[in-house]
Amino acid sequence: MRPDAIARADRWLAKPLCAVLSGFDRLRRLRRRGAPAEPRRIVFVKLIEMGSTVLACPAFAEAEKLVGRDNLFILVFAPNRAILDVLPYFRPENVIAVEERNLAVFAVSLLRAMLRLWREGVDTAIDMEGLTSASAVVTYLTGARRRVGFYNFTSQGPYRGRLFTHELSYGFQHHVSKQFLALVRSAATNGDDAPLLKERIPDEHTELPRFVPAEAESAAMDALVGSFDGPLLLLNPNCSDLLPLRRWPTERFVELGRRLLEEHPDARIAVTGAPDEREEAEAVAQSIDPERARSLAGRTSLRQLLVLYDMADVLVSNDSGPVHFAALTEVPVVALYGPETPQLYGPLSSQTRALFAGLMCSPCVNILNHRMSPCLDNQCMQQLSVDQVLSATRELLTAPSE
Repeated sequence: MRPDAIARADRWLAKPLCAVLSGFDRLRRLRRRGAPAEPRRIVFVKLIEMGSTVLACPAFAEAEKLVGRDNLFILVFAPNRAILDVLPYFRPENVIAVEERNLAVFAVSLLRAMLRLWREGVDTAIDMEGLTSASAVVTYLTGARRRVGFYNFTSQGPYRGRLFTHELSYGFQHHVSKQFLALVRSAATNGDDAPLLKERIPDEHTELPRFVPAEAESAAMDALVGSFDGPLLLLNPNCSDLLPLRRWPTERFVELGRRLLEEHPDARIAVTGAPDEREEAEAVAQSIDPERARSLAGRTSLRQLLVLYDMADVLVSNDSGPVHFAALTEVPVVALYGPETPQLYGPLSSQTRALFAGLMCSPCVNILNHRMSPCLDNQCMQQLSVDQVLSATRELLTAPSE
């Protein structure tokens, strides 16, 4: 679903529902009352963004320790399910995918999902969608009597009603992975404090689940990439990203690719991307070198993409899902940030070099504006030079494996 469509639905449909449901909840006197002594069955509401789903891994792991894998559920839009199929925290049947092709299909699919959660007796719902009105409504409709989410309190921001029994402030100074973890830890409290969580979460490095491909998967990817003797270098230019402000200029990816091939005569470059980026990615590969660069955009599933990362020597990518998917493997990553900041969304990998120009206007894309900035000139990305990116790539290619 496109960001502009999400924003319209949130404004014109979800906000009024938040108000109505808040009044209904007040009449029933369920807020902060009647929840079980501690969570027993948890559902996460994480509808969009597969990349940030990886950032939620520490929270998923904490919840698994709290209630066990059999009692963990997650609600997700169907196109974003793929990442959950490679993470170890949820039983396949406990991943509840909602179709969102059009409004009618969405309504029916959502109703079925809610009926499933009611039958399962889920008592705790954790909203991981930041500050949207729609996710607050969905979290309330799960029927869970313990509902955990971010709330504005006295701050400006999207209206969410008073639909949560456990309310946290969204902290722009804390990495998103820590905020997700705070949601889970808050669920285990009685919810009396406001805002939650009155606890420090250390900045220690967080281990992610390690993706290990099967031998047959590696062999199939070898055949797709082709034989060569040197390093495999991956470029992910996001040619048709839904958030174009995050794109580093395509011609700079071309220049970077050419210079990398000059420095590594035995190297091969693969350009990755989504199916709708296939034509543009092919043009990037041809412009770099018709013989030593090729496009794999639209030719791999998410799992196959992880197999590719597992065999690659470096990935250079705009801030997007691939920098987080790659953190599930050992590939070093150069991640390019501008409209958003690595302070909040940096990959959970020690083998990442996040480049950020730090302009006074950045970050201008955030959960308060539905990631819709007025900017028409993304200098935050344009001021990242090819020399800077090349230098970071060299550093990772020559560094010992961690």
